[in-house]
Amino acid sequence: MRGTDPGKGFGPVDTFVDYLNRVAQNQWWIVAIELFSIGLVVWWVVNFLEGTRGERLFRGVIFILVAGVLILNLVVEQLPFDRLQYLYKGFLIAILIVAVAGFQPEIRRVLIQIGQPRIWTGPAHQISRTVEELVTAVTDLSAARIGAIIVIERQVALGEFIETGVRLDARVTSDLLKTIFYPGTPLHDMAVVIRGDRIVAASVQLPLAEAGSVSGVELGSRHRAAVGITVGSDAMCLVVSEETGAISVARNGELIRNVTESQVRSHLSGAAGTGHVALMERWLRRPVEWVDEEAKYK
Repeated sequence: MRGTDPGKGFGPVDTFVDYLNRVAQNQWWIVAIELFSIGLVVWWVVNFLEGTRGERLFRGVIFILVAGVLILNLVVEQLPFDRLQYLYKGFLIAILIVAVAGFQPEIRRVLIQIGQPRIWTGPAHQISRTVEELVTAVTDLSAARIGAIIVIERQVALGEFIETGVRLDARVTSDLLKTIFYPGTPLHDMAVVIRGDRIVAASVQLPLAEAGSVSGVELGSRHRAAVGITVGSDAMCLVVSEETGAISVARNGELIRNVTESQVRSHLSGAAGTGHVALMERWLRRPVEWVDEEAKYK
């Protein structure tokens, strides 16, 4: 059985002082690098989880782990509580296992982002055409206040959700999208899934995000579905509100509301990797435009 030495004062205080003495024996720059690295990792995790349901879970897990380590090192090990110490160590291991299960969507998303290429592959003009068709469709649907939800599949296949809808294999056009979402048509309810420049399915049922997943905002079923599909995959989702006509973009479990036509184009082009292509095309056209202007005055 263990006990505290009356001549050494209170056990937890001695443990903390002994820890500081051991830290002081290391070179200061090594300690600084270690503390900076730990802080950087914690900041990155908090920033990555910000606005998701995993943020609250992360705070709870960190609190339990920190409190547990302090109690275990400063109190339990200094007193003859061998069975309590054994059980508490097992409890901390169980907390880590539960945390891994709870963070499964976030872990999946970060692994996807590590090795994910661009949203679409193909000729630049084909990608640009698809982007413009999507922009035109959501803009016209917004003006008419027709609700719509368009999911753009990226590297994570959405086959399990596509199977819940009606299979299509049609080229992406604004007219077809507007026809699908027109009220009263058989496929207007639920979502459309786009793969590359093809509409692969309509009337697709999506998982709903938890209520309150976007802090301070009450979401309808379309917006919750948009957040839900982007939490567990790398898909991008365009949503048009039936009540207000506002356009929203969902990505990585986050919802950006009230976006403009140019912002929709920017989101799509940026994700598709066509922004630099369009910029290069403008620069390549400038010399030709200058020649044409000079020809007018000759």
